[in-house]
Amino acid sequence: MKKNILKISSMKIFGLLSSLLSLAIVAFPAKAVNIGLEYGENIGLGNNNPIEMTTNIINLVLGLLGLIAVIIILIGGFKWMTAGGNEDKVGESKKMITQGLIGLVIILAAWGIASWVISIIADTTGTSVV
Repeated sequence: MKKNILKISSMKIFGLLSSLLSLAIVAFPAKAVNIGLEYGENIGLGNNNPIEMTTNIINLVLGLLGLIAVIIILIGGFKWMTAGGNEDKVGESKKMITQGLIGLVIILAAWGIASWVISIIADTTGTSVV
């Protein structure tokens, strides 16, 4: 008997929550359109367009990854210089430099592809990219 009561009440709770969620999904975007720009400016987000923000984020992330790749190459070079003729350490450092260079090429290719795609999207939508 208790299981049936719990089952019925849990079904009612689930139905109530799903109804509220569906109302929230329908009602909140309309309200967000009206106050979104004012609220964004009040908290310091600015009013940049999404393409410009995406470009900035991609440039930041790929820039950090490029910095990491260059640091890996420098660490590999330092290990090679301090190997003291040990072939195992020299081989390990060569492998590290090679991996850093491959990573750098991949990062540069990703930046080129992302810039190309963003420029096509900007041209299609008629917006400008910085």
